[in-house]
Amino acid sequence: MITRDDLTGLILAGGQGRRMGGRDKGLESFAGRPLVAHVRERLAGRVAEVLINANRNAEAYAPLADRVIADAEGGFQGPLMGIYSGLCAARTPWLLVTPCDTPALPHDLVDRLVVGVGEGDIAVAFDGERLHPVVALIRTSLAEDLAAALADGERKIDRWYARHAWCRVDVSDCPDAFANLNTDDDKQRLERALSGVTSAPGREEPADWK
Repeated sequence: MITRDDLTGLILAGGQGRRMGGRDKGLESFAGRPLVAHVRERLAGRVAEVLINANRNAEAYAPLADRVIADAEGGFQGPLMGIYSGLCAARTPWLLVTPCDTPALPHDLVDRLVVGVGEGDIAVAFDGERLHPVVALIRTSLAEDLAAALADGERKIDRWYARHAWCRVDVSDCPDAFANLNTDDDKQRLERALSGVTSAPGREEPADWK
């Protein structure tokens, strides 16, 4: 049985924020707080340690994490590199990964993924229509295999998952929880939605995972 002490949380905030004009997305204000603070709430107290993967502004992220870690290799190589960096940094058997721009994640996300993974190696959130590869629970023992995949040039998360015993975890009862905030308009729409003004933004495929 996976317990709190077996889990490390990783918030991916290492991207370039291209759709937000290059601003550091995790530090963008949402409902009066940084986006990353909302995501941290879903992990804190449910995992042994919360890591934030950030390639800039580490000092700004530090108060919101037990540790801030940069990508193991530079060059903004994408979320798979961020996941690898978290697998290497974790001191527990499992790593629970989330993006920094999903402030409406279910509060019981950790429990759902832990129950859903069963005997598998990777559990991925599924909203009833599509998978969310950067909302996942991953065995940290897979770090060596991911290192080999990255060395071979792999950068697609789903292709690497397919190499292992993975499963989808049904979270179709709250699909809007996975709306990615890639633009200022996305952010403003979700702020209004959560205050009851309008519906949440559509679940488009994100161009900038981290």
